[in-house]
Amino acid sequence: MYLTDRQKEIYNFIKDYIKKRGIAPSYEEIKKEFGFKSLGTVFEHLKTLEKKGYIQKGNYNQKRAIQIVDFGKKSATIPLVGIVAAGNPLEVYETIDYIDVPEEMLGKGENVALKVKGNSMIDSGIFDGDIVIVKRQSTADNGQIVVAIIDGEVTIKKIYFHKDTIELRASNPKVKPIFVTSDKDFQIYGVLVGLYRKF
Repeated sequence: MYLTDRQKEIYNFIKDYIKKRGIAPSYEEIKKEFGFKSLGTVFEHLKTLEKKGYIQKGNYNQKRAIQIVDFGKKSATIPLVGIVAAGNPLEVYETIDYIDVPEEMLGKGENVALKVKGNSMIDSGIFDGDIVIVKRQSTADNGQIVVAIIDGEVTIKKIYFHKDTIELRASNPKVKPIFVTSDKDFQIYGVLVGLYRKF
């Protein structure tokens, strides 16, 4: 369906944001980007984009709960390799299923999917039951969202490198960070490149 120039700008901003960061912008970020005076204006534009079939959104109380609708773009099948903890670390599992995701959501190289359990990453728009798309790699930059394995258990957190420790920080003020010291068996399993949610 036809979009106005402003609707196109908002749609393209959301799409580019997701492509670069793997998660959707917050309503506040959309408000700031376009200079809207209130979040009500943001909600009205998002309702219109959803009605016209360009986006899907979850509950307005959820942060970053926006997804771009796939208009027949190429998809790829990737393995769903288990459950990742957004909370206390969980054990790693083998491949349990396969899912189809848009190719543009994937990073270069090997990609896998993991189902999220817990609410420690809600301020990054990652909720219990979501599917995260992870590019397999053993390195990451400060502040990136990673899937990490600590003593055989897997968790999803933001990573920060300090002089003597590695900090795995939740995106939920109620959850304490995990500090990894040299006596721990630690590895980065991969970095977040996408989020797959069915509304």
